[in-house]
Amino acid sequence: MKRPFTRLCSLAVAAVLLAVLGRPAAAQDTNQGYGGADVMQPTPTGAPQPYATPPELPTLLITSVEVMRSTGEPHQDIVRVRGLTASAGWSAPALVPLFVGDPADGILDLQFIAQVPDSSQKASGFVPIDAIFPLEPGHAFKGVRVRGAANVVEVKQIPGLATAKITVDDCSKCVGKKFASKGTAKPGTPGVVREEEMPRNFRVIPPTKGVAGITHNMNRLNLVLGDDNETIVWAFWE
Repeated sequence: MKRPFTRLCSLAVAAVLLAVLGRPAAAQDTNQGYGGADVMQPTPTGAPQPYATPPELPTLLITSVEVMRSTGEPHQDIVRVRGLTASAGWSAPALVPLFVGDPADGILDLQFIAQVPDSSQKASGFVPIDAIFPLEPGHAFKGVRVRGAANVVEVKQIPGLATAKITVDDCSKCVGKKFASKGTAKPGTPGVVREEEMPRNFRVIPPTKGVAGITHNMNRLNLVLGDDNETIVWAFWE
C-alpha cells in the first residue's frame, strides 16, 4: 500500500529538482536560501559553508524553569523554559536531553537549543525565547536541570519553579563607550564598559591586530575598538 505513495513522493522530488536545475543562471547566482546550497557560489577557504538547515546551538541564558502538573488523570508534567538569545534571528527553540539513559541523581538534564541566525547580528539587546518539554506520565524524575550556553537553572522538586537573575551586559549601548579591562574601573563608572560585566567568551578586537580565521559562534560577542584603543566602535554577535 505504501509503494504508490512513495512513487508519488519520488516524482514530486524529481519535479522540484528539474525546476531548480532549469532556472536561469542569474537566478542561481542570487539564490541564498537554505534550500539552495547546491547553486550557491563557492566560498573562500575557512569561511562558513552553506547549509540546508541552520545549525543549532544552546541559547545564551536560561531565565526560568517551571514544571507544571496537569490536574486530570493520568497526571502529566510539562517543563516550560524561558531564556534569552544573544540577538535577533534565532528560531525553532527546543529542549533536548543532555544524555541518553536514566540519571543516577534522578534529575532530568536538558539543553535549551535553537537554530542560529545565518549571519552575524548587531548587539541590540537580548531576545526572549521559550520552549516546552512534556514528560511521560509515571516518570521517575525528581527534578529538572536546564542548561544554556552561559548558565544553568534547576528545579529541585516537581512541580516547581526556579528563576535566574541576569546581570551580564547585553551590550546594546556599548558603542561609543570606553572598554575597561578587568580591575580598571569601578561598577557604575559612566561611559565605561567593564570586562567583569561582559558575557562569557566575548572578545575585544583592537585596531592593531587581525583576527584568526572566520567562525560562526552566535554566542560570542565581539567588541571592535577604534584608533584610541579604548572606544568601542562596533559590537556584534559572531
